[in-house]
Amino acid sequence: MCFHRIAQSLIATLCLIAGSASGYEIEDQRVYTADPELAVLKIISTADLDVFDPILRAFQEQNNGISIDYTVVGTTELMKAIYDEGAVFDLAISSAMDLQTKLANDGFVQKYSSVATTSLPAWASWRDQLFAFTQEPAVLIVSDAFFTPDTAPQNREALITLLRESPERFAGRIGTYDVRRSGFGYLVATQDSRNSEAFWRLMEVMGRLDAQLYCCSGDMIRDVASGKLALAYNVLGSYAASQMATTKGFEIIELTDFVNVMLRTALIPANAENVENAQDMIDFLSLLNNRQDLVAATGLPAIDATSLQENTALRPIRFGPGLLVFLDQMKRRNFLRNWENSLLQE
Repeated sequence: MCFHRIAQSLIATLCLIAGSASGYEIEDQRVYTADPELAVLKIISTADLDVFDPILRAFQEQNNGISIDYTVVGTTELMKAIYDEGAVFDLAISSAMDLQTKLANDGFVQKYSSVATTSLPAWASWRDQLFAFTQEPAVLIVSDAFFTPDTAPQNREALITLLRESPERFAGRIGTYDVRRSGFGYLVATQDSRNSEAFWRLMEVMGRLDAQLYCCSGDMIRDVASGKLALAYNVLGSYAASQMATTKGFEIIELTDFVNVMLRTALIPANAENVENAQDMIDFLSLLNNRQDLVAATGLPAIDATSLQENTALRPIRFGPGLLVFLDQMKRRNFLRNWENSLLQE
């Protein structure tokens, strides 16, 4: 048993070394070894191991003999691995809907259809190539050290007003994504800009207050909870809810004007080798709403059309060519230039 754990750790280390030698950067990696091993399912994913671990173990329990090689990367790194380098994985899971859509649109994804996938709402899949299994809001989180209960802003206009009126209180104490580094951050920022003119006013106010830029939601959540930040904007709500179970000191706010809801998706790359088990995992994820134990364990909200009907402020980001607009190189350069002019004021 001890030898097995050492061997598993060695395999993970060798994979990390191999990944670092490639053009894409690996953040974490783990091999879930089956005994006996009948097949290996290779997954590249942007979901943190500590979040996705219960799902992987549950799938393995349901599918005896399937080892899982799970590699964690950033959203842009996943795109680089599949699109630029042709790295071989059986399944790709990402929170960057626009990048996943581009992979499908440009011929890097296989089609698949089953009873499980067709049970998804029409807005939760695309062309039998992209399959959403979670609906995760982009939220505002505020520190208990700066806000007493019921005093935090509830919409973007209130947030802008608060920041303008109290610059000395919030200078250097605001966090948001560095959209140049984060695919998810870029996605929700571009969606914000399409939904409301308030986005650019908010960015300008944050820029004047020396907003701190982050690659990841987890880092923002940590700094808000500790009181280093007063608030963080566009944090991934599922991660915030998951951390709240063990970390105190912050509140989650779904803004009442609108909430962008990201759909985490899975796809089967065109060059996948273990297609059969990749399809099994697609089915497993498509039926996640039937496993409330896993929803609770991971903090990942499963696809649920009813919840969107009950809260009209929730706006799922829609699949389709519209998601590709801001991936156009000229559009992207223009957006990033405007974003830098707003956030990186001298």
